[in-house]
Amino acid sequence: MTAPRPYQVDPNDPRAPTLAVWEAMSPTERARVVDQLPSEVELGPPEGDPHRVPKQRGLEALDAFFRRMGRNVYLSSELPVYYPGERMFAPDLIAVVDVEPHERMRWVVAQEKRGLDLALEVTFEGSRNKDLVENVARFAALGIPEYFVFDRRARRLHGWRLEPGRRDYQPMLPQEGRWESRVLGLELAVEGDRFRFYTGTAVVPEAAELVQRANLVAEQLQQRMSELEARLDSETAQRERAEADKERAEADKERAEADKERAEARVLELEAELERLRSGR
Repeated sequence: MTAPRPYQVDPNDPRAPTLAVWEAMSPTERARVVDQLPSEVELGPPEGDPHRVPKQRGLEALDAFFRRMGRNVYLSSELPVYYPGERMFAPDLIAVVDVEPHERMRWVVAQEKRGLDLALEVTFEGSRNKDLVENVARFAALGIPEYFVFDRRARRLHGWRLEPGRRDYQPMLPQEGRWESRVLGLELAVEGDRFRFYTGTAVVPEAAELVQRANLVAEQLQQRMSELEARLDSETAQRERAEADKERAEADKERAEADKERAEARVLELEAELERLRSGR
């Protein structure tokens, strides 16, 4: 009986093996296949900063937020994602909750034993049909619980969710201008030409805002330190003056006591002289 040929990744259509093929592989074979899966993505026509900036701000805001919260959430942007036997894709932003957020070159579902929990795309001049139609069907079929699209040109946000027992997305209905992400435990909203995350009534700060806050705190601390140093200098000067006054007072007291002793001694001398003069009469 001929042994099955090792799984080969097609460079023109790179895919992870099906789950049945993956389970039949040895750990060494799996590692070989994973290394063959491309970690770089051939992007479509560039959409420039209007596409880059919103996703970068969103990714940095989420990353800093979950780090502060101490919650393990893996986040990445345009990372190649490989579902078993499926065509590779690379969303603008992905999130997988409760996994170690170490650096990765690719997300291989069979290897990670987890699919994506959330995908988000930013569309500006790219294929709106891909983001708003094709991905809606595809990501639902893959079982990705939540999918969002931020339409930068229209300044609109779209959201879909897999409800229990369904394999097709249901559109999310915003509440007071916000879309709830159950996956992240946050809400999304559009503010001008970007989307923002909210926790309760508080906005999740972006990286630039965190830097601005840190600089403001640093300035306030520096001002406070300067005020304390000035106060310390003033109180030190006052203490030094008080000590100098005390030393002068003690010196004056010593001189006064010495003068008193000399005066008393002189009085004794005069009294003795007076007594001699009286005795000699």
